[in-house]
Amino acid sequence: MPSWKIHAPQPASVEEVVAFVNQARRELFPMLSSAPLPTDLARFAETYLHGEGQFLIARDQGRLVAAIGYLPYDQRFAQLDYRGVKTVEIVRLFVLPDYRRCGLAQALFQALRECAMNAGVELLYLHTHPFLPGAISFWERQGFEIIDIEQDPLWRTTHMQLSLS
Repeated sequence: MPSWKIHAPQPASVEEVVAFVNQARRELFPMLSSAPLPTDLARFAETYLHGEGQFLIARDQGRLVAAIGYLPYDQRFAQLDYRGVKTVEIVRLFVLPDYRRCGLAQALFQALRECAMNAGVELLYLHTHPFLPGAISFWERQGFEIIDIEQDPLWRTTHMQLSLS
């Protein structure tokens, strides 16, 4: 039986959650270490607690160990046209190294997927990168299919989707 618990963050924990996600983001993407805080994190409460986004965290005996969220898809990739389909983008999946490969990421995603289904979402979209170990195969195991791989030699952004209908 896992010792972690999954739940939505409370207003009092926003600063802690943003710090956790930002630290994990900077470790995974060192090339972004000097970049400003992304808008969804800078406006976390407005985006995830009071807006159309959804965010979940996992704690183990009070310690924040993992996070995941979704945002309404913003049509920013020209090759993807989801107009007319209620689509959200899965974002910010981060799991501390000691909590990887124990089912936590899958449990977080399944809980977020249920939130999306309850909100009437029709399609889950995400993008990831081959340099993130195990990311593409993890998402494929969750039912996502690759729909596009950009040819940029650094990022090779891999676009994936999962229909909920």
